[in-house]
Amino acid sequence: MLDLTDEQRMIQETVRDFTRQEIAPRARQIDEKEEFPADVVKKMADLNLLGIPFPEEYGGAGGDYLSYALAVEEVAKACGSTALTLAAHVSLGTWPIYAFGTEEQKRKFVPPLARGERLGGFGLTEPNAGSDSSATQTSAVRAGDSWVLNGTKTFNTNGGVAGTYIVTAMIDRAQGAHGIGAFIVEKGYAGFSVGKEEKKLGCRGSNTVELILQDCTVPAENLVGGVNEGFKIFMKTLDGGRISIAAMALGLAEGAYEKSVAYARERRAFGSAIGSFQAVQWMLADMATEIEAARLLVMQAARLKDAGRPFAKEASMAKLFASEMAMRATWKAIQVHGGYGFCREYDVERMWRDAKLCEIGEGTSEIQRMVIARQVLGKLE
Repeated sequence: MLDLTDEQRMIQETVRDFTRQEIAPRARQIDEKEEFPADVVKKMADLNLLGIPFPEEYGGAGGDYLSYALAVEEVAKACGSTALTLAAHVSLGTWPIYAFGTEEQKRKFVPPLARGERLGGFGLTEPNAGSDSSATQTSAVRAGDSWVLNGTKTFNTNGGVAGTYIVTAMIDRAQGAHGIGAFIVEKGYAGFSVGKEEKKLGCRGSNTVELILQDCTVPAENLVGGVNEGFKIFMKTLDGGRISIAAMALGLAEGAYEKSVAYARERRAFGSAIGSFQAVQWMLADMATEIEAARLLVMQAARLKDAGRPFAKEASMAKLFASEMAMRATWKAIQVHGGYGFCREYDVERMWRDAKLCEIGEGTSEIQRMVIARQVLGKLE
């Protein structure tokens, strides 16, 4: 494992202890009851976990992006739902305002988000605009000192519990993706409402809803970047978000692996611990090797981002490999557990269900392959 700084290691250990004490005992209940763990999120805010990568002057903890990725990884070892809540708040709901907002916007909106007084949401996907997010139908029309937004956003993580959102809307349809703007919308704005909550395969304690914008009036100063920069802002935001989803996948795989190692030592068959059988050993060996490879990809992408160097390709590589690895690792964990792995009493089936989100959210595996291939090939004649 690459060396961590003292500060990074301290954050990792703090989150690990917190997860074991506060999240792990609740994880199964959060999933089965499909409950958003507001009390746990509040405790994470009290520890400054919701503002790790933001400067102290904006209410954050003054850490780096790698520290934040380490935190997501540790939380995901116990609960994918809580890890996703953290990841979406930081990477999607808060980061674009901090990275692309004006100084006035940053001073107004980032501190309450970084301190966890409000959760952040991110409105990009629509009923007819998923992977092709440039096909957004939500519109924005200037009306005096305001913008009026109309449309519906789907699959919004934290959407029903957030207080501040950043959403895309089409300003000039003739320009296609270049005609999209990014807007800060706050709960309570006229014309803004929350629609249905989704019932999901996994990450069932993560709040996922529709956002409805019906003649929603947004102050003109809430436009982030220029009138044609929204799509670019959101694509760059997703680059960073993919690191956190990769970290989440890594944590889920690690959690399943650790439980599988413990089970292989304890469970006996034919007079021996099942860990003595080659079939089980090989599954554990594959899991351990792929987890380590994913860790290095995640850390490399995070370090490039922290250094201000290009990282889009590496972020996509980390997300692609880590998410597909997590599906393999959690599947093998179920297999190691046998019949018990198929039962909800054992956590590995939940981890397998939670891991599937990582292959879909913030760009499917197919989209990641497209991103990587374009970086590798460059501009073709």
